[in-house]
Amino acid sequence: MGGLATVTDVSQLPEVPDAAFIGVNREATVAVVQQLSAMGTGGCVCYAAGFDEVGDKGGDLQQRLVQAAGSMPLIGPNCFGYVNYADRCALWPYLFGDSGTEGGPGVAVISQSGNIAMNLTMNQREVRFTHVITTGNQAVLGPAAYIEALLDDSRVRAIGMYLEGLDDPAAFCRAALRALRQAVPIVVLKVGRTAASAERASSHTSSLTGSDLLHDALFERLGVLRVDSLPALLETLKFLDIVGPLQGTDVLSLSCSGGEAAIMADLTARFSLSTPPLSPTQVSDLEAQFPGYVTVSNPFDYNTSIWGDRPAMERCFISSLAGSHHLALMVNDHPTVESPEVQEWFDAVDAFVCAHDATGMPAAVVCTISELLPHDLRRRLRERGVAPMQGLEEALIAARAAAHYGKKLRAPKDIQLPAMQKGPGHDGQPGTLLDEWQSKQWVAAAGVNIPTGFRVPEGEVLAAARKVGFPVALKACGAEFAHKSEQRAVVLSLPDEARLLEAVADLKLRLGCSRFLVEAMVERPVAELLVGLHRDPQFGLSLVLGSGGVLVELVADTASLLLPTNEAEVLGALERLKVWKLLQGYRGSAPADLDAVVAAVLAIAGLAGSQGEQILELDINPLMVLAGKGGVVAADALMRVVTGGNASES
Repeated sequence: MGGLATVTDVSQLPEVPDAAFIGVNREATVAVVQQLSAMGTGGCVCYAAGFDEVGDKGGDLQQRLVQAAGSMPLIGPNCFGYVNYADRCALWPYLFGDSGTEGGPGVAVISQSGNIAMNLTMNQREVRFTHVITTGNQAVLGPAAYIEALLDDSRVRAIGMYLEGLDDPAAFCRAALRALRQAVPIVVLKVGRTAASAERASSHTSSLTGSDLLHDALFERLGVLRVDSLPALLETLKFLDIVGPLQGTDVLSLSCSGGEAAIMADLTARFSLSTPPLSPTQVSDLEAQFPGYVTVSNPFDYNTSIWGDRPAMERCFISSLAGSHHLALMVNDHPTVESPEVQEWFDAVDAFVCAHDATGMPAAVVCTISELLPHDLRRRLRERGVAPMQGLEEALIAARAAAHYGKKLRAPKDIQLPAMQKGPGHDGQPGTLLDEWQSKQWVAAAGVNIPTGFRVPEGEVLAAARKVGFPVALKACGAEFAHKSEQRAVVLSLPDEARLLEAVADLKLRLGCSRFLVEAMVERPVAELLVGLHRDPQFGLSLVLGSGGVLVELVADTASLLLPTNEAEVLGALERLKVWKLLQGYRGSAPADLDAVVAAVLAIAGLAGSQGEQILELDINPLMVLAGKGGVVAADALMRVVTGGNASES
């Protein structure tokens, strides 16, 4: 074959292979893997499909494959294998591109899709790969194993991933934390945002969380950068390879067009980047270089008055980059026609690169239309340490990611790995749904305030109300009244005994309830929050925070946190919510008791730690947040616990 000697059977090989690519059918693959493993082969790639991805029959075959592999590392099955550009070797069945590093530093990619990996190798974006690895079904080796191996190679500056799911979240956590400590960023394109995994809709918490949101929480904790497209994945990897992490989000934009400057002004704000003005010294310096009709601002349209004048452009750019911004972006779409005038575009880029050299400010040249940055120019920029970025949005996504990663690197590295305790509930058991009074006893035992109240039969409602003191809230009490607003099972602010008895009669007639919850009214809150615990089949119990109240699903303002968590994470999650403005004091209203909010949330998180084996889900909605030092009150709660466990009322 191509002048190489061949054999008809593994047993005829003259020596033990370092590695093997297995390109036979799926049944034969199992036999070949077993032979290779028995003779001590270093590892193999299994190309064949028809294993776990096709259902039960394939799953049985995949189990046989795993057993056949034994201790031998195995990539796949149902995958292309890998290309090691850095060492110029490949176990790969088809074409691949020439985007390699030729032994130098670069970025690596791990992909669950072979075709996507192949397409990435064909990119025309000056992304230099050290390794491209496809994982397929991950029967033996998963993403964590590849990350660990890549972290042992100092040539790998960043790791990109196309991810459909994690085979072993705990192992991924350990590998990602090691990557953060080594300052090797991981950039992930994770598909499945729309596949929310809320198994039941008995609680608001279940309807507002899902596995994908928990992946977001996992990535945030570990400094993993998430993007939503393949171009963004490539551009972010390229930026991190050439420029590296940024010290902040302040961006300087330069362009020879007012239109480009206007677009940049809009986009930077959308991508959470800031464009602070140039310093007074810079403004004075630049105004002296331009005629009076040029406005010195950021974004800066340096106008055509210096276009084509290389020394003038260099002076302008050095003055512009001499400030305290964290990144300089030059917008430059290169002509695709042949003309002597094209040299003017080269002159502009060269002047910008010289300004980068003179000031040391991190820099990138970005084109608005991705194909308007030719190969030769991209390579020249890369060699000078300036990132050639293709597409405005992708460039700003990359800059935002680099700034976020820089912030993560400056934070303490004593990160708590998620517990990942699946515990009960991962087998789909429904558990026992407690009524509101029972649920609140758990909440109170955790240290969260609940309203003064009593669960009583009809004949004791008046006595309970007299103990509580009017006005009172009256609720139908029972596990069947999980959705009180929809069922009209709650009556608020009952001022006296007569109105109370009318409400009791109405609830009994409409709902047939025999037990009632009588509670003190909570004073008008600053805000209403949702605080919940949700059990995910993959991640175990997680914490959900959000805007609460009757419109909780409509507003859908939530954040998920993996457990265990801490005060900083809880505050960070609250700050990302729209309700944060209310908590801070909105339009003259008093600010909320934030200390009490955080304490209550951490108390619920602690309940997951101490009673996690019993809890399937918990929903506090609303958690009334009071002004000043008024604290918080859990006005309603719903809880599901393990059937047969400690489902008592105390």
